[in-house]
This record gives sequence, structure tokens and C-alpha cells, in this order.
Amino acid sequence: MTNLSDYERVLTPNYGLPPTIIVKGQGCELFGQSDERYLDLAGGIAVSALGHCHPDVIKALTDQANKVWHLSNVLANEPAIELAKSLVAATFAERVFFCNSGAEANEAAIKAARKAAFDLHGSDKNEIIAFNDAFHGRTIATVTAGGQSKYRTGFGPMPEGFTHLPFNNCNALETQISEKTCAVMVELVQGEGGVRPICAKFFEKIRAACDRVGAALIVDEVQTGMGRTGKLFAYQHSEVVPDILTSAKSLGCGFPIGAMLCREWISEHLVAGTHGSTYGGNPLGTAVAAKILEIINTPEILNNVIDRGQQLMNGLNQLNLKHELFKTIRGRGLLIGAVLKDQYSGRAGELSALTMQEGLMTLVAGPNVHRFAPPLIISEAQIVEALDYLDAAYTRFAG
Repeated sequence: MTNLSDYERVLTPNYGLPPTIIVKGQGCELFGQSDERYLDLAGGIAVSALGHCHPDVIKALTDQANKVWHLSNVLANEPAIELAKSLVAATFAERVFFCNSGAEANEAAIKAARKAAFDLHGSDKNEIIAFNDAFHGRTIATVTAGGQSKYRTGFGPMPEGFTHLPFNNCNALETQISEKTCAVMVELVQGEGGVRPICAKFFEKIRAACDRVGAALIVDEVQTGMGRTGKLFAYQHSEVVPDILTSAKSLGCGFPIGAMLCREWISEHLVAGTHGSTYGGNPLGTAVAAKILEIINTPEILNNVIDRGQQLMNGLNQLNLKHELFKTIRGRGLLIGAVLKDQYSGRAGELSALTMQEGLMTLVAGPNVHRFAPPLIISEAQIVEALDYLDAAYTRFAG
């Protein structure tokens, strides 16, 4: 039988040693090699929006697998065109670029913003403003855009032209942004940065500042998009409209796909040969994503996100009255983070490990935040079950 010693022997150690090997998933449940069951409140880090092995998604995948898998972008394919049409119809966007991950989508956004600025204003307009504690991916450009130095250490020199400001700080933004700024890049809930939602006023200020200096507003919705917050995309909770939006994770529910959505004034500068992706927009990935979008963008799913998110938030707050572990519990929809009190600082990983021992998969967002990102299809009864597991884990942790 395959075991974790095999993992240690043949895979690079950059993820650390996982606690177990999962062999099967169904709905909101995962199963290990000995058929041990886990209730999934991690969702593959906000990826498995429709749970595991959703029958309609499996059918979309297998139907397309019996037609054609790959063509390259020298040729067009029907699933990519239809998915792009659906994304345009559901958002502000006028054009879509497909790739294979969130990092690739953010790379495309960075390049698109800089190319538009170069064509329209010249080479001096190249600054990209991003924010402390942000996370935009692991490539050299996206790790530079991210506001967490721990992910950059040892990989320098980093690309130039990125400035980091405090998140939700209007004064810092107004002081820094200038005619040299080509884009502002922001998450609407900082996922890896501690599940920190953007302030409505700050989001509005970013839009106004971008308009004033002719910069593009890039919204990274890799984690918040595709229904995670109760809207198809989190920007739709406001009146603010971005110029560029990136999506991945739940767009494919585990099948590798990413997308950069943008306005025409951005896309018209991506002329033939300026950017590309060998597997981007392949028929398999886009057929899967089209079915996922069809299922998620419905009142049934989006209302469930709101209802189950509120149920989980209320339950966590009740547990915190009992166990007194957290300073605050924050988030939106089914992306929630519980921030540990100072006396428990640095122990979020320990807490997540305890929940797994109880039969519940959870996440961390840094060393001090216990994070939850379950499938959007999770039921009321499963939230009740999850809260029972959390009660047991929190009792052990506090004791």
C-alpha cells in the first residue's frame, strides 16, 4: 500500500509532511486509506465548492473527455467560448483570458495592466500598489505582489515596481497613488492574510483613486469568487466595478483552471503574441467550469452560502462564549476566520490538527487564525455536526 514514507521519499518537501492520505471523497465527506471519515470544512483551501465527485460535474468532464481534450490556442473550441460568454454575461467583464491557476490568472492581470499603461501612457506608468498581508500566488511576480515577505525570502531579486501599503488604510492609499501607478491589486477578503474583509469605504476609495490617476483596479477573487461570499463574485456586494478580476479555485472545483476577466480597454492591448498559456482554455477544463458556473450561479446555492455561513458564524460565536479562545470571528459567507487570543498566539496549526483528530478538516490562515472554507453545498445538519466536533477540539485545546 502507498504510504507517507513513499511521499517523503519521492516528493519535494515544500508542503511538509501531510497528516494522512485521502483516497475518496463524496459530497462534504473525505475518506482515508482505512476508510476513516472526515467532514470537510476546508474544501481543498476554498476549492471544492460543490463538494467531492458532484455527479453533474463528473458527467460534464466525462462527456467532454469522449470528444476532445486539448487543441492548443492555435484553434478554438466550443466549451471555452461558451464559458467565456457565460462569465461575461454574469459580470462586468467584456473579455476573458483562460489559464490554469490563480497565480497564472494574477500574472495575466499584472501583465495586462502594465501593457495597457505602457501603450496608453509610456514606460514610466508601471507601479502596482498592493497590500500588506495579501496573497496573490507563488510565481516570482505574484509573490512579489503579495504582501508577505516570508514567501519571498531566498528567491530574490524580486521584480521592481510593486509598492505595499497597509490594508484598509485610506490615508496611505491617497498618499502613495500617483500618475506613475498603473494598477491597484486587492483581495476583497484577505484569505491567507487572516480572513480580513475589505472595508466598503476603502474599496470605494480605491476605485475613485484609480479613476483619478488612470490606473486599473485589479480584484483578486481567486478565493472569494464563484459564490464563496454569497454573491457569484464578492465585488457584487458593492457598487464598485473593477477593471480586471481574477478567478480560479472554485471555478474548477479541483480541475485546474484559472481566468482573468477584464474590460475592453484592457484587453485591446493584449494583441496576438503578447501573452498565452499552452493549456489555458482547454476543452476539458472549460467544459467542467461551465457546468460549475451553471450550478453555483443559482439562488439555491448562493442563498445556502448566506444561510450556512451565518449558521457557522453564530455557532462559532457561541462556542467562543464557552471556550474563550478567540479575539474575533470574521469573514463573509463561507469564508470565516477565528483569530486566537494573545495567550494562544501561534497555535492555529495545533488547533486545526485537533479538529482533524475529531473527524473534521479545517484550515489555518497564518499562525493565529483558524479558517473555514467548506463546500458551498454543506447542509444545516452538517454544520451542526461540525460544531460538535469543534466543541470537542476546543475543549481539548483549552484544557
